Amino acid sequence: MIKHLRRTSVSIAAMVALAACGGNDRGATPGAMTQQQAAAPEGTLTLVGAGSTFDYPVFSRWFADYAKQHPVRVNYQSIGSGGGIRQFTQGTVDFGASDAPLTPEEQAKVPGAMNLPVILGSVGITYNLPSVRRPLKLTGDVLARIYLGEITKWNDPALAALNPGVSLPGRDILVVHRSDGSGTTYIFSDYLSAVSAVWKQKVGTGKSLSWPAGLGAKGNEGVTGQVKQTEGGVGYVEQAYAEENHLPMAQMKNAGGRFVAPSVASTRVAAAGLAQQIQQHPDFKLSIVNAPGADAYPIAAWSYLVVHQQMADCAKAKALVDLFSWSLTEGDAAAEQLHYAPLPENVQAQVLEKLQGITCGPDRQPVGRR
Repeated sequence: MIKHLRRTSVSIAAMVALAACGGNDRGATPGAMTQQQAAAPEGTLTLVGAGSTFDYPVFSRWFADYAKQHPVRVNYQSIGSGGGIRQFTQGTVDFGASDAPLTPEEQAKVPGAMNLPVILGSVGITYNLPSVRRPLKLTGDVLARIYLGEITKWNDPALAALNPGVSLPGRDILVVHRSDGSGTTYIFSDYLSAVSAVWKQKVGTGKSLSWPAGLGAKGNEGVTGQVKQTEGGVGYVEQAYAEENHLPMAQMKNAGGRFVAPSVASTRVAAAGLAQQIQQHPDFKLSIVNAPGADAYPIAAWSYLVVHQQMADCAKAKALVDLFSWSLTEGDAAAEQLHYAPLPENVQAQVLEKLQGITCGPDRQPVGRR
């Protein structure tokens, strides 16, 4: 288990290095086969998915562990939520993954498609300030002003007031954001819209934005790589990428007035009220940013598996249902090791019911779990 986790960490680090050098994200070529898939035994079924880079670390672990026990391989293309949804609506992949639910326009292209939460995670605010040894403290308002281009120096009075006793450098702040259609951007901008009226009015929430300031990078890998190689840089990335690359993350002031770091525990607290909210949102399209709770991390969210309720190919439908049913019920420990939080049990039960209600073939037979 530990050896496999180390291999996953190396994989993430390798992607970051590739992105920092200007290469494509892993999986940028649709249908590209991995070495593992090329070596798969005869009779192995291959599923093709695309989307969220937020999900890539945990998906890689789940899919590799599942393949050890089942004749199923997954070619997952980590190209960002926007790209994954585009490929899903075009019918070129078996499933999509997105940190933002389908919009009404996207939903209209794939009637009956479902947004099913599979994992909870946090978006960390990471930075490159070697001289600062203590974790920075930030508020949503100050973070919004940084990304609006209003705060441009690390020793700005607003930052100094939040971090008494910390010697902040007079260095310029280099804002790094996603250049591709991104669910991580959706979560980040959803949070800023919730805490900053100015951000909501000027920029708003979305997978792709008109950025007021900063430098774009592709994927969580690209943002991590850009921040890691640029002193003075600041970016937003899924927690696993910052953890695995030993980048510090800011403590964010939450709705209860406390400064909280991203963690599995603080993400769980943010998700504590989800079961009740789902009663009003049975399609799972809801936000948990800036959630109540003294220990809740405010930039937390869940990520969606995007699937057809009716699939033509019954073999693929059964394989997909079995794979994600296993991931939701057997993959908790692996997810936590990679800094994700599993779904609350009562939410997980509702997702499994929807997942196992997928039908297939001309007769629309229920798939269930074998």
